[in-house]
Amino acid sequence: MKAIVNTEYGSPDVLRLSEVATPAPRAGEGLVKGHATSLNAADRLIRSGKPLIVRLSTGGPRRPKHTILGADVAGIVEAVGPGVTTFRPGDAVFGDLAEAGFGGLAEYACAPEGFWALKPAGVPFEQAAAAPMAAVTALQALRDKGQLRAGQRGLIYGASGGGGTFAVQI
Repeated sequence: MKAIVNTEYGSPDVLRLSEVATPAPRAGEGLVKGHATSLNAADRLIRSGKPLIVRLSTGGPRRPKHTILGADVAGIVEAVGPGVTTFRPGDAVFGDLAEAGFGGLAEYACAPEGFWALKPAGVPFEQAAAAPMAAVTALQALRDKGQLRAGQRGLIYGASGGGGTFAVQI
């Protein structure tokens, strides 16, 4: 399969279109043929390796751990591993694969079942692929980290970015 590969830190010029092995789903995983993906600040930080703390938290000091970037993916399930019950081949899904090792800038992405969700029928693949990381970031910031509860007020500073846009909606 074709993938945009990132084997060194640097400017966007370090990205290369390469032929890599198609992943095979293991137990509890789904293999998805990508129809759309989106890039986030996380992809830029991992690609550049800056600030240097990014290298320690997402890979190594000399080269990135995640060689295929792209956390947000939407596509069609191609195959499932043993034990997968949430979806089956042919289902349209989307997901945030950041905690599963990224991989969205490729023709196929493989991740555990819990990282995929069924795509709503009326939502185009492009819109579904633009939502996961920004939406989860906003939800975590408001609910988990911010501990905001129903009836409380909060200030959303920077509502023009992906996370801020979702925070306003939440």
